[in-house]
Amino acid sequence: MPDRAPQPVDRQLPTDEARDLISLARDIAQREIAPRAAEEEDAGHFPREIFTLLSRSGLLGLPYDSEYGGGDQPYEVYLQVLEELAAARLTVGLGVSVQSLSCHALANYGTKQQQVEHLPAMLGGGLLGAYCLSEPSSGSDAASLRTKAVRDGDEWVIDGTKAWITHGGIADFYTVMARTGEDGPRGISAFLVPGDAAGLSGAAPEKKMGMKGSPTAQVHFDGVRVPDERRIGEEGQGFAIALSALDSGRLGIAACAIGLAQAALDEALAYATGRQQFGRPISDFQGLRFMLADMATQIEAGRALYLAAARLRDAGRPFAKQAAMAKLHCTDTAMKATIDAVQVLGGYGYTADFPVERYMREAKVLQIVEGTNQIQRMVIARHLAGPEAHRVG
Repeated sequence: MPDRAPQPVDRQLPTDEARDLISLARDIAQREIAPRAAEEEDAGHFPREIFTLLSRSGLLGLPYDSEYGGGDQPYEVYLQVLEELAAARLTVGLGVSVQSLSCHALANYGTKQQQVEHLPAMLGGGLLGAYCLSEPSSGSDAASLRTKAVRDGDEWVIDGTKAWITHGGIADFYTVMARTGEDGPRGISAFLVPGDAAGLSGAAPEKKMGMKGSPTAQVHFDGVRVPDERRIGEEGQGFAIALSALDSGRLGIAACAIGLAQAALDEALAYATGRQQFGRPISDFQGLRFMLADMATQIEAGRALYLAAARLRDAGRPFAKQAAMAKLHCTDTAMKATIDAVQVLGGYGYTADFPVERYMREAKVLQIVEGTNQIQRMVIARHLAGPEAHRVG
């Protein structure tokens, strides 16, 4: 069967610097990430050394201010770099997205002093972050979280458990939402907690269907003391900070989803043009050609959707509705594209000899993380029709 190398995505990029960043990301993806992806995922190995390389290469803090070690790049560039990384290995692409999510609160709501003290190490110093919002009993209903932070002089004492935390137990810092006041969203504050804080521990990683190389774990806070200068924003502002981060984070998930879908399409094309049946390549058969055409069309549509949302963000315009749309469409596209890729490969697609079965298992989680796709539909509908009416009585 001939080896058909995937063609690079034809991207519209705003600057020569952006083109250089894409080239750098592709080089690292093809040389350092993709060749080891299948073996390391099967072994459940988290590639910390890749994140160190990305940090040294300036790719771990792209959308943030260069004054603090970031890359000064617009979101439309950062997301396309993310897509390239996710196409090589979703564990890496999603990990970079989570890193950006974890830095969002401090970069956008921290004081100047906090930013000077902490951001350079977070963005370009090789540190790995985690974002702590969800809990065992509060996932989609994040405003009902129970982890508490109680003030004790100039410190806060945090007690509780966070769940479904990417990089949980191995992160160097955690952006944590904890209850400091009344029930509901107005009683939540945000904190930057060091990973080696006394009383902080990670549970054993969850045993997952896919993304086995990306650790997902509960994180326990048992009397963790954090000085007040590590509180981010005002008391009671934490939930607003969390939602702001998620709007941007959903674009990261959308870009990762399109990267994964593109990888699935590339694999399906390589197989279909090389596999002979009835004396000709199976890519000659109309039914299969239509599947490939549909996959390519939905991927292009998803890429255009997440980039349109990113450009709104870069222009300082509201983009929450478009971010929800992008997350919804792109992750549904990744699920459909990976299922279809398995179908194109037939029996081979169901084996671990080809990566499409792994892609299909990985795609599912993208419809769940950072707001399920049912939640995205609720967000979109609220922007269209206003909040839901609540029945009385």
